[in-house]
Amino acid sequence: MVAGFDRIRSELNVPTAFPDAVLQAAADSVAAGPRIPPGADSTIIDARDLPFMAIDPPGSTDLDQAFFARRHGDGYTVFYAIADPASLIAPDGPVDLEARDRGLTLYSPDLRTSLHPESINEDGGSLLEGQERRALLWTIEVDGDGVLGDARLQRADVRTRHQLSYQAAQAEMDTAGPDDALTLLREIGELREAQEHHRGAVSLALPSQEVMYQADGSFAVLFDDSLPIEGWNAQISLLTGIVASRIMLDAGVGILRTLPEPDDHTLQQLRRTANALGIGWRREQSYADRVRSLRPDTPEAAAMLSQAARGLRGAGYVAFTDHDPPSDPGHFAIASTYAHVTAPLRRLCDRFANEVVLAHCAGHEPPAWAVEALAELPSLMGSAKSRDRNLERAMVDFMEASVLTPLIGETFAAVVTNVDNNREQIRIQLREPAVVAKINTHSAGGKPIKLGSEIAVRLVATDPGERRVNFVVV
Repeated sequence: MVAGFDRIRSELNVPTAFPDAVLQAAADSVAAGPRIPPGADSTIIDARDLPFMAIDPPGSTDLDQAFFARRHGDGYTVFYAIADPASLIAPDGPVDLEARDRGLTLYSPDLRTSLHPESINEDGGSLLEGQERRALLWTIEVDGDGVLGDARLQRADVRTRHQLSYQAAQAEMDTAGPDDALTLLREIGELREAQEHHRGAVSLALPSQEVMYQADGSFAVLFDDSLPIEGWNAQISLLTGIVASRIMLDAGVGILRTLPEPDDHTLQQLRRTANALGIGWRREQSYADRVRSLRPDTPEAAAMLSQAARGLRGAGYVAFTDHDPPSDPGHFAIASTYAHVTAPLRRLCDRFANEVVLAHCAGHEPPAWAVEALAELPSLMGSAKSRDRNLERAMVDFMEASVLTPLIGETFAAVVTNVDNNREQIRIQLREPAVVAKINTHSAGGKPIKLGSEIAVRLVATDPGERRVNFVVV
């Protein structure tokens, strides 16, 4: 299995090691300790008394965020610590230049291809439990309705008191007291979800395929089953990204994550699809309101969710300087302006965006090295995102073919989630195992195939090396 993963990484030019010069520069920087980046404000506050907790997938060591909150009147004060790799990375040095080539941390089932060397990502820059770290500290006021208030970002020394997996945090939440940080995370998360609904944000409950390492040492393809706490935790990151975008727009310099609104033609097609599937969509009901209520618990809803994803295409990054913001700065799915700032250990653009925000909060001009990098970041991030998508799809396709190989000749129940008459193809989603595949409609022998219908398919061939599976309609 691992040999197959290696072939995919080689094919997609995914790096598996760092050059010696990059490793040495990172190690030297961590040994020397954090420093103020060139041109940045020198103020460091001491926030080691705040009992931060980090909530991440099991086994995570590259910890970008740690959370704490307090009640404040009828609302809350959110303290959100973000890793500060800029305090360990010299602009235009070996680590910085290598990170620009990589763009993102990439995840394979058996390997993490980090944005920075391990000495930074999993040691000196990571907000590990029990360790004092230099960080970026957000202080954000949220009122009793979940509306964002004042916010500021400062450099700070922090200490993470607890690191919890999502499963452990969800279990502890059941016994948490009324003022416990986990209780407040749930309250704030639920309020922000309500605000998200009020703004008209889009939330698609699409099943996500993941290749998971199993306890017996094998790998399996599964549909992701998220816990409620994952959504509440994501809301803290989202509110931070919203606040950061507002600060950068006010500063007149920065980089935003954008997503255009779907055009009328796409929306009309989606409405016709809903009618064809027998799914009601009132004329006055928005795209966001209609898809938010869909759950993939019927064939028709599963097909509609797959089609509705067409309305969320075109995400990208837009940089701006000299008080010349983009003409369309919004992110349609979030229904707000938005910026990526909460994962600087794993995402290149966050390190530069955070320097802009820090400077504006301190009343200074941002460092020249951060501003000069903005122009190329959209292109670098676009290339990295493309490689990330290709890697994820290739890994899932390989695992699908591998898992199905012993099952050649068997028949499966499937839902038709897309019909492409021009290409004479349909896309199906198996009930079990977690497989999504395309079928040539000729295999149906002239039978009409309707979007959202349940059909039986037989597996006739697989080729893990080519990452292909071949089904026919029965």
